[in-house]
Amino acid sequence: MKITVIGTGYVGLVTGACLADVGNDVVCLDLDPVKIELLKNGGIPIYEPGLLDIVRRNAAAGRLHFTTDIERAAHFGTIQFIAVGTPPDEDGSADMQYVIAAARNIGKYLTDYKVVVNKSTVPVGAADAVKAAITKELSTRGINTPFSVVSNPEFLKEGAAVEDFMRPDRLIIGCSDKYAVQLMRQLYGPFNRNSDRIIEMDTRSAELTKYASNAMLATRISFMNELAGLAEAIGADVESVRRGMGADPRIGPSFLYAGMGYGGSCFPKDVKALKKTGINAGRPLKILEAVETVNCEQKNILFTKICTFFGNESKLDGKTIGIWGLSFKPNTDDLREAPSLQLIKKLLVAKCRIRAYDPIIKDELRVALYAEGLNSDFDQFITIVDSAWDAVSGADALAIVTEWKEFRAPDFIRLAKLLSSKVIFDGRNMYEPSLVTNGGLSYYGIGRTSTHSKDLP
Repeated sequence: MKITVIGTGYVGLVTGACLADVGNDVVCLDLDPVKIELLKNGGIPIYEPGLLDIVRRNAAAGRLHFTTDIERAAHFGTIQFIAVGTPPDEDGSADMQYVIAAARNIGKYLTDYKVVVNKSTVPVGAADAVKAAITKELSTRGINTPFSVVSNPEFLKEGAAVEDFMRPDRLIIGCSDKYAVQLMRQLYGPFNRNSDRIIEMDTRSAELTKYASNAMLATRISFMNELAGLAEAIGADVESVRRGMGADPRIGPSFLYAGMGYGGSCFPKDVKALKKTGINAGRPLKILEAVETVNCEQKNILFTKICTFFGNESKLDGKTIGIWGLSFKPNTDDLREAPSLQLIKKLLVAKCRIRAYDPIIKDELRVALYAEGLNSDFDQFITIVDSAWDAVSGADALAIVTEWKEFRAPDFIRLAKLLSSKVIFDGRNMYEPSLVTNGGLSYYGIGRTSTHSKDLP
């Protein structure tokens, strides 16, 4: 099939590359000429495991093409995916301007039947807005070319997006046009062979399903973080509680990990957008208010523990904190809403020096902190290093912020020799406290009993 994908960001590029990989002819459109030139030259603008190889392989095979030519893209695909950004507006609602602009461009050049697919995360009613935008452009041209609009939300986890696309757990198709649904079923046939994972519904239900799914996952995270605080207060271990809860098949183990709160491009903005949808419908979602509040507070949890350990915030002046992990989760270079940014901002205010290491992120941290208005302190107080051990060299303490695989089994005895205050603040509960203690370190996790270093023989 001939496919057009509008937008070469995270969702668009994964969608285009994976569809090309099963034999479709795909054109990816982006209005950023720098990004398109990078893609044409064999690079990609994001880090996602496995994606670079797929892009290069299918570009070389002539199945995957990149362009800034709107007219070419609009004429090319029988199925036209809209996969542009929907950033949060000032009131928390999803900003639809790029989606509507993409729809208008399709309408300006539409000459034969197309299936227009909303792949972007869009608010309830977006399919109707896209249909209206295309219809208006057709009316301006004085033609009545048929088209269909489908809501087909993505459920891709950053760090596992290629696997999620190739082996989906469900494929939501929201549309009342039987022919359009038939074409979508044909398109997704290669990913739907072993069992039928396609769930058909109306467009508004499909749009709500996406928001509801992410809001539920965010709710589980915030609930566990609240339980972690309670566990600390009463002397329980949230990791034991997690295992006990997760063994119940009605609950399951996923997204029950206490930590420093959720971040990234999806959960924060989708929770806000669903809250706004509820307000607009006259049905405020009170649970999501609490979810957001808990998450904002949780991003300060490691800084609070660091302050408590050293006495108070004023005692941090001149201390050096090593940080392992900057991205909001492993296997991505995404710093959007990352808990690391909140911790770094707090440490900078306290006049700490920071030695930070992330397997992927380097210069991106500077850009992210500039966006937060912290451009003057970077070179004076922050050093981005090339290895985990460089981060703790000369540091007073270590903060674990992102649970990258290479941090799972460090040499705690070596860490104890390098950290002058011999303490680890584990924001992801990566370690068993007794193992850290036996290595000669004090340990502070999330919702776990703090343990103190033992003298080594």
